[in-house]
Amino acid sequence: PPPYQRRISMIQEMMLMAKQGKQDEATEMLKTLRQVAAAPGKVLRDICFERTWYASFRNLVDPITHDLIISLARYVHCPKTEGDSLGAMEKVCRQLTYHLSPHSQWRRQGLLKRKPQANLKAVLSGPLSSGTLDLSGIPLAARDMERLCAYLQRHAATVASLELGFTELTDEAFLLLLPTLATLPHLETLALNGNRLTRAILKELTDALKDPGSFPSVTWIDLGNNVDIFSLPQPFLVSLRKRCPKQGNLPTILE
Repeated sequence: PPPYQRRISMIQEMMLMAKQGKQDEATEMLKTLRQVAAAPGKVLRDICFERTWYASFRNLVDPITHDLIISLARYVHCPKTEGDSLGAMEKVCRQLTYHLSPHSQWRRQGLLKRKPQANLKAVLSGPLSSGTLDLSGIPLAARDMERLCAYLQRHAATVASLELGFTELTDEAFLLLLPTLATLPHLETLALNGNRLTRAILKELTDALKDPGSFPSVTWIDLGNNVDIFSLPQPFLVSLRKRCPKQGNLPTILE
């Protein structure tokens, strides 16, 4: 299964352990969850009281996941003496599950129940709507990249946003797509979240961003909820910042 499914399963198991009073088991599951869903390095018990650590959020790929996991750590290690602590913890688990899951509107629209290849063929056969190509939730294999690259090249003058979240995209497939993406003159946002990408692609992507002629208009790339991409290299962030001169600072945590 893709990484996000494993993480959701771990959240559900941890909540069940907490309900059964198995605090030690829930703590160990939370530590494992943090290793696979957030950047490893800090002991959860220390994070409960350390506020300066938030300063490092600016380099994180997915600060929302970090924030929610830290909230869970506080409920586990620093239980409240008053109120429904278990209910509050369950609420955070629901928030984290929703954040790591494919958008619920896909299920309402029946997208996940259709034949993937038929969907891809249908989308790439139609016109580009308002500069956005949305392939979210449609599994993409390396063999599909040639067709996708051809479509992007035909619509290079109008593609401004590309949604590839939860498409099971692998490193191999992404590296086949990367040269075409880098040449799109008006591409501003690129969503790659919820896939099977690893940090091995960061070097190629960062090198491409260092070239002013590549990704000339890109200002936002989402790499969250992949295999092991937890933080971004400083050259990656600096290169993105140079492409948005009107914005003096990097986005805040909330942004």
